[in-house]
Amino acid sequence: MSLPADTPDSEHRTGVWLIGARGSVATTVVTGCAATASGLHPPTGLVTETPPFAGSGLPALSSLVFGGHDTANGPLPKRAEELAGAGVLPHDLPSAVRDELRAADAEIRPGVRPGDDTRGEPELVAALSADIEDFVRRHRLARAVVVNVASTEPAPAATDPRLPASSLYAAAALRAGCGYVNFTPSTGLHHPGLADTAAASGVPYAGRDGKTGQTLLRAVLAPMFAQRALAVRAWSGTNLLGGGDGAALADPGAAAAKNAGKDRVLHDNLGSVPQGEVHIDDVPALGDWKTAWDHVAFEGFLGTRMVLQTIWQGCDSALAAPLVLDLVRLVARAHEVGLTGPRPELGFYFKDPDGGPSALAEQYGALLDFAGRLGDDRPAGNDTEEAR
Repeated sequence: MSLPADTPDSEHRTGVWLIGARGSVATTVVTGCAATASGLHPPTGLVTETPPFAGSGLPALSSLVFGGHDTANGPLPKRAEELAGAGVLPHDLPSAVRDELRAADAEIRPGVRPGDDTRGEPELVAALSADIEDFVRRHRLARAVVVNVASTEPAPAATDPRLPASSLYAAAALRAGCGYVNFTPSTGLHHPGLADTAAASGVPYAGRDGKTGQTLLRAVLAPMFAQRALAVRAWSGTNLLGGGDGAALADPGAAAAKNAGKDRVLHDNLGSVPQGEVHIDDVPALGDWKTAWDHVAFEGFLGTRMVLQTIWQGCDSALAAPLVLDLVRLVARAHEVGLTGPRPELGFYFKDPDGGPSALAEQYGALLDFAGRLGDDRPAGNDTEEAR
């Protein structure tokens, strides 16, 4: 999929710049896009490949060109083989798309660790932005979308004026004139120090924290309780996961950032957050597989007390990758037709969206309306208020 820069239709291609480009999610994104675009596998899980989006003018999967930043050094083909060995990817797929993995790997540049780098924030942002701009220029891309799929970082203290790594990458995306997606709970564009820059950026952006499992169920179940006038007394949950996410979320600060989005769905749909907590346990042996368990205590007619329990077992990378591809295509098309600023219409994909409803059915309706508007192919400017 990463065609030579002098390919005749190169000006119609879209760049995908992944922050955390050698992680499990990013590797699955690149591998899955190549497999789907070439017809090796069906587009299962890709909402943008369903009929309502056929007329939206989205960039083709075959037109996506990948690159990114990461602080890790392992090559993508090797990472894909590891994921196949763990059962995340089909066994023979890494070899089938090896050329695409190598092409993406060649476009990955060293990331930054602010505490280990002597450069100031303006220099770091300029260096990261230069990498993105060089990628777009060399491949003569129509545009690029920067997507944060790196490990969750703890939320910075309110009194700390420094930009965390996720916000440095977000600032670099804006400086490079790229659309931006924060698929993680990390701060990204939500840092108060970037508010003015984001408002003046002239690009579309969306986030944060992809809704792939436990919160996806909450976004369906919480409206059910509210609509049926059932009183939720308590809602507790436990997550067991391994891999990079498990290790990152073992940090209490990172776990707190993750759980904030889970609580928001309950608050928005129930009017308050019921008793109970969400616990996240790092179980390295699980790798990319996770189990999420919820226990909902609720009260019905005449005070009858009842319980609903759910168990979600899935592979986080396989759940996240198609959503990332959806978001890239939607944000790229929004950028093409002139939409700017936060896109609440994309709340369907996030635990902590930029406005809009929190119930999944309503979010899906807003997404379908957005798909229709993208098909109009008309410049729209910053019409965030209209979209709400």
